[in-house]
Amino acid sequence: MDVYNLIETAAKTGKIEKGTNEVTKAIERGTAKFVVYAADVEPKEIVQHIPILCKEKEIPCQEADSKQKLGIAVNISVPTSSVAIIDAGEAKSDVEALK
Repeated sequence: MDVYNLIETAAKTGKIEKGTNEVTKAIERGTAKFVVYAADVEPKEIVQHIPILCKEKEIPCQEADSKQKLGIAVNISVPTSSVAIIDAGEAKSDVEALK
């Protein structure tokens, strides 16, 4: 399943956190089930800690190509650097398959 479709489904039927600060908190608390961060974030330092934190906490993490598309997937009018799925909703089986 496409990562953007996965996020869109989770945003509509479950619970997500968006933005680097909220995503970082969700990872540290252990509430994130799956994390996506954008490759086109400038400067890179904004999101470079996310895959490291995810590895430490054993949370599946993936890089997406566009912060603009991430923003669209979570139904906001601005780009977002990262998204964490807290409750996958109808996308639960797809998130489970990523582990």
